[in-house]
Amino acid sequence: MKFRQLAAFLLTLTILIFSQPARAQSKYYAPPLSFSNAELTRRDFSGQMLRAAEFSNANMDLANFANADLRGAIMSASVMTQANLHGANLTNAMVDQVKFTGADLSDAILAETILLRSTFKGVNITGADFTDAIMDGAQLKELCQKASGINSQTGVATRDSLGCR
Repeated sequence: MKFRQLAAFLLTLTILIFSQPARAQSKYYAPPLSFSNAELTRRDFSGQMLRAAEFSNANMDLANFANADLRGAIMSASVMTQANLHGANLTNAMVDQVKFTGADLSDAILAETILLRSTFKGVNITGADFTDAIMDGAQLKELCQKASGINSQTGVATRDSLGCR
């Protein structure tokens, strides 16, 4: 089952990357934004359209992504200590090996997101939607201990989206 979810994620990511809207009066597609290996501490991305943007190996400590559209974004091996992702949409994003220590993921949508080997020490996940997210068993156990609330955008309870018992 996890293999099918991963395959579906990769297909969706490919579609997102190659179906970006064309630039005005141009037959070429706009490339996804790339912030790989960037120093983005305290950067404000709140409310921005960042679909399929790449933030691999970036330092995003204290960055603000509140209500940002990060569908299909790649944030692999990044640091997001105390970052604000309140209400952000990370559907189909690749967020593996990310350090979320003290981050605010409240009301965020992480549906079908790959979260393998990411750390969640001291995070706020109230109202976050993790429907069909791919994560390690240890992560799931840790998140279920603090899961509460209902996502205001999807109407899904955090505990239900994680499959907590």
